[in-house]
Amino acid sequence: MTGIRRGRRLPDVPDAAEAGTGGRMGAFASLRIRNYRLYALGQTTSVVGNWMQNIAVGWLTLQLTHSGTLLGVVTGTRYLPLLLLGAWGGLVVDRHDTRRLLTLTQVCSAVQAALLTVLSWADVMTLPLLLALMLAMGFTNVFDNPARQSLISELVDREHLPNAIAVNSTFVNTAKLVGPGLAGVVIAALGVTPCFALDTVSFVAVIVSLLMLRTREMHPTERAERAGGQIRAGLAYIRRTPQLLYPMAMVYVTGMLTWEFPVSLPLLTTSGFGAGPAAYGAAMACMSVGGVVGGFAAMRRRRRLGTRSLSWSAVIWGALICAAALAPALPTALVLLVFVGSGSITFNSSAKTLMQLEAVPHMQGRVMSIWSIGWLGGTVFGAPAVGAIGAAWGARSALLVGGLAAAGVGVAVLMRSTRDRAV
Repeated sequence: MTGIRRGRRLPDVPDAAEAGTGGRMGAFASLRIRNYRLYALGQTTSVVGNWMQNIAVGWLTLQLTHSGTLLGVVTGTRYLPLLLLGAWGGLVVDRHDTRRLLTLTQVCSAVQAALLTVLSWADVMTLPLLLALMLAMGFTNVFDNPARQSLISELVDREHLPNAIAVNSTFVNTAKLVGPGLAGVVIAALGVTPCFALDTVSFVAVIVSLLMLRTREMHPTERAERAGGQIRAGLAYIRRTPQLLYPMAMVYVTGMLTWEFPVSLPLLTTSGFGAGPAAYGAAMACMSVGGVVGGFAAMRRRRRLGTRSLSWSAVIWGALICAAALAPALPTALVLLVFVGSGSITFNSSAKTLMQLEAVPHMQGRVMSIWSIGWLGGTVFGAPAVGAIGAAWGARSALLVGGLAAAGVGVAVLMRSTRDRAV
């Protein structure tokens, strides 16, 4: 293959459609690998800090502006660079050493968090300064997101990759439980500034873990040489590869319409059930608990991964969301949201695993950056759309449309893949 710098070849393994999640390996099999264990520990610490920062930024925004609309603007600003530049960020990851690039993004993130800490501590923060910092963090995430996803495949072999992704999802959801709760305690006692300071420290943990990786034990991938039209080549590669195109289509539909729980759940709990903010907190907690349970299930999964299994995952997840949206009472909805949270992790970890197994090494950065654009960047358009649907057709419709979207795209891909197999 021309234009490619080849690294060490990986051992031959079955195709992704034939690969399970570890055969007789235990639920935490990937953690026996030292490099991955260091990475998982650092990332989990960082996610706790990041969620503390997210909660504190929201609180600080409301203190500065007293406006829910401007809170949405601040949140959207952080995702805007990913939406506009995500594919280019993936190309940069494909061209460069992933560990070094990720170390650089973590240093940049630590500096940005430190600036946030100092400006908040000095009580000189303004909305324009906050927007500028959110934009800078978003630009860093353009490279950080695909680098984090791609590095996992360099830390473990392909046999351990599905388990490693599931373990990562489980740890991230556990951190999502800890981070907001810890942020609430810290803000109530000391204000927002310590949250920003703790987030700064959390990035140090990631940087140390990356520097401690043993490069001789890693699985280096092919790196793309500089050439014209490489972003178009990445898009064309996905378009002509059904094992990537179909999962990507599901990710884009669900990322834009289904994964808008910060919008749909407040509407459901407040307007739909007439409850207060505590009910929204309970709903998010139920989602997170379900996510942890779903992560453990994914870690022990034995069935083969493929487009059809991912499609069924989307269908089941969508049906559970619809059931929660139509629940007759809040307690019933909260119970169903535990299963919704479990389904979300099952779908997301399966989609990431399938795409990382199917993508050729020198395209992996671009593939995962395009995944990030759909799963995260879609919020820029999806959140206002879901909010408008809830305002026009009632609070339950905001959650219901997400469930119908997930189930609908799952059924569509099932029908298309069945037709392809019949040809």
